[in-house]
Amino acid sequence: MNVNKGFATLAALCASVFVVGTSEYLIAGLLPQVGADLDVSVGTAGQAVTAYALGVVVGGPVMAPLTARLPRKGLAVGLMALFAAGSAISAVAPSFGLLLVGRVVSSLSHAAFLALALVTATRVVPAEKAGSAIATVASGFTVATLLGVPLGALLGQSAGWRAPFAVLTALAVAGTVLLAAVLPRQEAPATRLRDEIRVVTRRPVMLAIATTAVGFSGVATVFTYIAPLLTRVSGFSAAAVSGLLLAYGAGSFLGNLTAGKLTDKSMSATVRGVFGGLTGTLLLIPFAAVWQPTAVAAVLVLGLLATATIAPLQGLILHHAGAAPTLAVSVNVGAFNLGAAAGSVIGGAIVAVGALRWTGLAGAVLSLIGLALTYLVLPRTRTSAQDAGPEVSTSAAA
Repeated sequence: MNVNKGFATLAALCASVFVVGTSEYLIAGLLPQVGADLDVSVGTAGQAVTAYALGVVVGGPVMAPLTARLPRKGLAVGLMALFAAGSAISAVAPSFGLLLVGRVVSSLSHAAFLALALVTATRVVPAEKAGSAIATVASGFTVATLLGVPLGALLGQSAGWRAPFAVLTALAVAGTVLLAAVLPRQEAPATRLRDEIRVVTRRPVMLAIATTAVGFSGVATVFTYIAPLLTRVSGFSAAAVSGLLLAYGAGSFLGNLTAGKLTDKSMSATVRGVFGGLTGTLLLIPFAAVWQPTAVAAVLVLGLLATATIAPLQGLILHHAGAAPTLAVSVNVGAFNLGAAAGSVIGGAIVAVGALRWTGLAGAVLSLIGLALTYLVLPRTRTSAQDAGPEVSTSAAA
C-alpha cells in the first residue's frame, strides 16, 4: 500500500474513533437534562453511562468471535453503521428504557470497531511504524475527550440533550461512508475461533490484559475526582479547573502520539517508562495539590502520561497475539474500560471516607503493580522480541 493510501486509511479510522469516543462520555455531562426530560432521577440517568461501559466490556469478546470470518472492510463499515443506529435510537428515545437500548446497541460495536481499527492500522504501515499507527488511531479518543465531549455538552445544554446525539448519528453515517470509500479491501482472516481463543488465553496475553486493567485503574482513581481535588484542596475556581482540564486533554493528545513514536523504538522501555512516571506522579499528587503552582505541574504531567499507556499496551498485545489478534485486542479495549470503572470505584471509596487528597496514593500503588506486571509480560526484551518475531511479522503481513 502506498503512503497516501495508508495515510487516508489512518485518517478515516482516526475520525471514526473520534465519533465513537465522543459518544462514550458525552451523556455524563447531560444527565440533569436527560433525567428531567425522561422523568428519572439523575442517579438513574447515570445508568446510561454504566450500560454503555458494560456493553463495551461484554460486547468486545462477544462480537469478535461472531465476526471473525467476515471480510475486514465490510465488518468495519457494518460496525460503524451499527453504532449510527444506536445513536439514532438514543436521539429519538421516548423513554429511559429505550435510551438504554440505544446506548447498548452503540456500545456493542465500540470494542470490536476499535480493535479492528487498531489491527487495520498496523497493517497499512511498515512493521517498524506500528506503534505510531496505533497512537494515530487512538488519538481520535484523546481529541474526543479534549473537544468532542465538552462541545457536545455545550450543544446539549443550549439545544437539548437529543441534539448532540443527532449530530453524532450524522457523523457516524458520514464515517460509515468514508470507511466504505477509503478502507482497502481485506479478505476474511484465515484464523478460526479456536485460534483466537488460544491466543487470548496464552499467559503473556492474559498478563498484558491484566497490565492494562490494573495500570489504567491507577489513572482513573485520581482523574475521576480531579475536579473536586483541584477546587477543594488546591483552591482553584471552577473556571480555572476547566482550563486545567483542557490543558490535561492537550497533554494527553501529545503524550499519546509521543508514546507511539517511542513504542516504535522500544516497546518495553516505553511501557515501563510510562508506568514508572505515572507511579511517581500519582505518588506526588497529594503533596503537589496543596500548592497551586505544583498542582498545575502535576496535572500537566499526568495528562502527558495518562494516555501514553495506550500505544505500548496495545502494542504489547499485538506483540504476543500473532496472526489471531482480533479477540485479544477487543478484550484489551474492554480492559481499559474495566480499569476506568475499577479506578472510579476505588477513588469513590477513598473520597467517601473524607480522604479526597489521598487518591493519588492508591493510584500510585495500582500503577506500580502495572509496572511490576510488565516485567512478567516482557521479562527480557531481547528474548521476548525473538520469541514473538515470527508472530508479529505474520500479523503484519496478514
